[in-house]
This record gives sequence, C-alpha cells and structure tokens, in this order.
Amino acid sequence: MFINHLSMPTRPTAGSTGVIQSTISKGGKIMSTFTELEKMLSTGRISRREFLAGVSAIGLTAAVSPAFLPSTARADTPQKGGRLRVGCTGGSTTDSLDPGLLTSNMNQFLNYEIRNSLVEIDHNFNVIPELATSWEASPDAATWTFELRKGVEFHNGKTFDSADVLESINHHRKEDTKSAAKSLVKAIKEVKADGKYRVIFTLEGGSADFPFTISDYHLTIFPAGTAEADWPKGVGTGPYILQSFEPGVRAIAKRNPNYWKEGRGHFDEVETLSIVDVNARTVALKTGQIDVMDRCELKTVHLLEKAPGIVVFPVTGTMHYTMPMRCDMAPFDNKDVRLALKYAIDREELVKKILRGYGAVGNDHPIASSQRYYAADLPQRKFDPEKAKFHLKKAGLADHVFQLHAADAAFLGAVDTAILYKEQAAKAGIKINVVREPDDGYWSNVWMKKKWCMCYWGGRITQDMMFTTAYAAGANWNDTFWNNERFNKLLLEARAELNEEKRRAMYVEMQALVNEDGGVIVPMFAQYVSAATDKLAHGELAGNMGFDGMRLHERWWFKS
Repeated sequence: MFINHLSMPTRPTAGSTGVIQSTISKGGKIMSTFTELEKMLSTGRISRREFLAGVSAIGLTAAVSPAFLPSTARADTPQKGGRLRVGCTGGSTTDSLDPGLLTSNMNQFLNYEIRNSLVEIDHNFNVIPELATSWEASPDAATWTFELRKGVEFHNGKTFDSADVLESINHHRKEDTKSAAKSLVKAIKEVKADGKYRVIFTLEGGSADFPFTISDYHLTIFPAGTAEADWPKGVGTGPYILQSFEPGVRAIAKRNPNYWKEGRGHFDEVETLSIVDVNARTVALKTGQIDVMDRCELKTVHLLEKAPGIVVFPVTGTMHYTMPMRCDMAPFDNKDVRLALKYAIDREELVKKILRGYGAVGNDHPIASSQRYYAADLPQRKFDPEKAKFHLKKAGLADHVFQLHAADAAFLGAVDTAILYKEQAAKAGIKINVVREPDDGYWSNVWMKKKWCMCYWGGRITQDMMFTTAYAAGANWNDTFWNNERFNKLLLEARAELNEEKRRAMYVEMQALVNEDGGVIVPMFAQYVSAATDKLAHGELAGNMGFDGMRLHERWWFKS
C-alpha cells in the first residue's frame, strides 16, 4: 500500500459548534451576530465550514459570497515583503541550534525558519509530505520507505539527498547523543539509502504512527557533513536563511530566494526576539515594536482584545502544564507522597483563575481529551483534602515541607499556579515552600535537576510520541525519572499493534498507570493564546504547537 497522507480525526478548534450556537443564541441583531462569527473565523476559533454553518443559521447564506468572507479564510494571494518581528516567550543564553537540543520557544520557532522535516503537520493534525513526497509501509509496519523530494537546495548550495537524511536521523541515534529525540528514534534498527532519493527505515517492531514520529521538531534535516562548529550557522532547506543569532536574545533571517515550497515564506525578513516578560511582550505589540507575540497574559487578554489594530488567537491543541516529581529521589520515590500531592490540587480553581477559562482540567496524564485514544472513562481526579491527608500520613511525612521550584519561564502564570497550589494543599495539612527561580537558565538549571518543579509540554501528535519522549524508562526527557515495568511493556506492544481495538485498550491502560503511579501532576490543558497586528493574514491555524505549529513565519503574510 502506497501512502502519501495519513490522517487522524480532526480536532475541534477552540470555538467549534457549541461556541457558534452560544454566539447565535446571544446574537440579538443579525448583523452583530455575523460580525461576531466573522471575528471568530478571522482568529481561528472556528473553521470556514463552521462559519458558513453559523451564517446559514441566522439566514444570511444567500447574502454571503466568497468575496465577503474575511481575508484570513479566503484563498487570497499571499503578498510578498515586509519584516516580521516575533516576540517569543523563552529563549536562553545557553540555547543551541543543534536540533537535538532545542528547548526554548525561540529556538523551536527559529528551527522551522531555517529547516524542514521529512513530513509536516497541517491544521487538521494530519501528517503531510514535506521533504519526503510519499511513504510506503510494509504489512507489519516495521519497514517504511520514503521517497525524497528532488531539486531542493540547502542554504549553502548543496543539493538535498538521502545522505542528508541519514546523517540528520543518525545524529539522534548515536550512543553518546544528548538529543531529546533519542527515545523516539531508539526503535529504528537501521536507516539506509536506496539511491539518492529513497530512504528505508527498518524498525525493531511495527509502528503504525511512524510518519507522525518523524514529524517531531527535533528531527529536522541538516546537510551531511555538519560539524559541531556549524550549528550557529543554521544551514537548512527552510524558508529563511539565518543572518545572525544571539542565543536567548535575537535572531535575524532573510527570505530564501530558492525556497522550494510554492506559496510559502512570504516575508523579506524575520526578526525573532526572546521577550520573556509577558508585560514587555504586550507593550511591544501595542506600540508596534513587534508584530506577533505568544502566550498572552490571560488576566488581561480581554483588554488586549479591545486594543485597536490587534487580534487575539486562541487555539486548542495538546499543550499542558505539569509539575514533575523525580521518582528516583526521596520523598517522591514514595507512591503515597505522589498521590497525596495529586489529591491536594484543585484543578477547577486553577483553570478558572490561571487560565481564565482558556483551557480544561487535566487528569494527571499527558493525553488531551481531543486525542485519538483518550481515556474518556478514566475517573477524573478531584480535589480531596481527606485523601491527601490519608496518603501523606501513610507515607509518614505529615510534617514534611515540600520544595516546589517555579519560574514563569516554565509557563506564563507558573509562579501564581505554584502559590495557589500551596494554599490549596494547606487545606490538607500539606506544607509547600515555593522557591522562586530565575527565568534565564530555568530549563538547564532547574528542570530535570531539582526534585520538584513547574513545567509545560506542547504535547505530541500521538500517544506513542508523548509517552516515548517523556514517560518511557531511560528517555532523555523523562522528567519524572519514572520507571514502570508494565507501562514500558505496553508502550512497545501498543506501538506495534495494528488492531485498533486492542491498541486503544493499551493506551487507555497506560494513561491509567501514569494517573495512578506516575510522578507527574497534570492540573490543566491550556489553549495557545497569541496576539498579532491585524495587518497580518493567514489561513486556518494549526494547534500541534504554538505560533501556528511554529510555522507562522512560513504560512502568514502582510496584507497589501
């Protein structure tokens, strides 16, 4: 069977059918309702189809022609030109352009400015061709053959071919690699070239999700022969050519005149800035110093929505906030301690006060409710001070003071979340000391170093990718250092299982294992909430990562 497109069920956007119905019921005057629907469409909260359904419900279908649709939904011809200025959360002076070591938002965004992957994730969470044009799986899904795109050039003039793919993938497979993608590529037994434009992956076992696996942002392609000293040059096949890079501060890239992807990469230049402080990002956007920002301050986002010339974009994806506990260190090596802390958190209050409703409660595992194998029947853990007290007493640590390390570099509102959690836990007699950490260097000095800290995950497209990256024993980014024999066994079995019903049952059990035994508290899933000047135009927004799947520099353009 030859495959050029694999799909997953389309996930609803932040403003799907229920929001449309609510808008219509509150509508009052027809044109004001239309205006609200139009705004929802332009900000990506509903799709073009949902917009037309809403218009039909208020009786304006005949009056709406394609030309009357907002420019972001029409197939307008993108305009070339302009300098896009992007204000990113995150960015550290320790950042590297080694694709295996990408951690900050700034570097993840810059990565896709300069490089491409074999495949791309679209706004419907489908995997589609990029540097690979098509792919074929063996009947047992253990061998995958990828046909490569011809006529693609790297920024240095080298022609892209199979040698580049081999070196880019093997970079993460080396014994001494520090790559965060090591656990993802561990299942690759062999990768070899069959000529210049075909690559064959042989896996240790079947993997129905393998094309999704290689969409991971660490697995972008760089030219064969790239040495350690070459990383700052950022040579790739991407839409922009790196001109300068100051880690954790600023990067400048100009449009690649030989970019192979038609209808993409419209800006003359892209300036990427690390602006960790949300107030500074907001002021920069309001005063025209930047054109787009991520992670709006949810406490004041309603005011930003009213600011002239600014549009706010809430997008539902797989992003979730976490509190990882190191299970290899006391006292978190005690399951009762972990359960006590899980029962001591009021998720509903956090969603209301921290996310301001831009998200949903979590259930102490990393799989979103919109994902394919979500464990919908797993009981939602509730705030229960009595159960928290019971487990803490059982652990013999009733008087222990837990140190929770926090900085807003972890996620916007992380410190407030930690403080609110401290107050909630006190109702169960649990003592938590919130340790404020510097934003700069948080990911290198605190995360995976301290016993307990604040963290966020953008999530992954598939359950296998998420679990393999952050929960499998020995994974480079297993930030809880959790090792559950049953979970690890199921992870391998589920990856190779092609029977849909059996596979679902395995992933449901794995979510239950993380929920009950794992070292992570997952209090909430958050929407990506960004804002931009209304001078920018775009199509439907992707929710697999922030900033339109980290590709707004390629997909957006300035209006004429």
